[in-house]
Amino acid sequence: MQRAPIGDILDVNGVPVHVRQDGAGPPILLLHGYCGSVHWFDRLTLGLAAAHRVIRVDLLGHGCTGGSSGLDPVSQARMVAGVLEALGVEDVLVAGHSFGADVALALAEISPRVKALVLIGQAPDYSYASFPPGSTVLLPMASALVRLLARQRWIRFASRFRRVSWFGDPLQDLADHAVTAPSMARVVLVDRARRLAFRPLDAQVAELGLPCLVILGRRDRFYDCDKTFARYSAVGARVEVVEGVGHSPFLERPGEVARLLREFGVVSGKSVVGRVGREW
Repeated sequence: MQRAPIGDILDVNGVPVHVRQDGAGPPILLLHGYCGSVHWFDRLTLGLAAAHRVIRVDLLGHGCTGGSSGLDPVSQARMVAGVLEALGVEDVLVAGHSFGADVALALAEISPRVKALVLIGQAPDYSYASFPPGSTVLLPMASALVRLLARQRWIRFASRFRRVSWFGDPLQDLADHAVTAPSMARVVLVDRARRLAFRPLDAQVAELGLPCLVILGRRDRFYDCDKTFARYSAVGARVEVVEGVGHSPFLERPGEVARLLREFGVVSGKSVVGRVGREW
């Protein structure tokens, strides 16, 4: 399934990477989650671009970047570090949603260009995740079905009548899923579970010591909001809960999430007082 880029295709160590930039000012890097793309941040970018240089990247195995290797968070982070170097960007506020949170933390470990972190909709590990039974088997099968359906004209026609869509193109989420590398399912559901059990994200936040904001949706269907709030708060991160929304708060309440990001960007840019372990 062909996708049309909305940004530039950068050569990063021989890999063509899709990058979109909007606005001017202090830089914010937005990293999408599993089966996502730069389009997941279309509405959020509208609330940020007036005061920030907003950089969006299609991760490896996703969107217009594509690829089927180097899909783990560390490899993804190396690719994103190459993007920041190519763009000459310093002192970046990096926001990662879901699997993108893993990539954001891995990026902060290897790149001095990261000044602060925002984790959106992601628990520290899978210890209380509420994924459907058999997800490791059913999700790859469902992904194959989605890729097949996304090629059908009648699906695009029927999508016009969806009651709720958070995208300009009501078929956007289906299209993004269809072009995601099939092997990403194992990376997210199997490999990631083992990795996070060994080294949870809250432990990584504590080790990095960078200013960190966590944004959660009260109605997240994958992770218990209160437990996640407690885990990140315990390591000194600032945690904000957006009421009435689920796993992707920036889709349902882009204005509120944009405000939180703008405010955090100002605070984290003033001094090291906002580092993890200090009071906000």
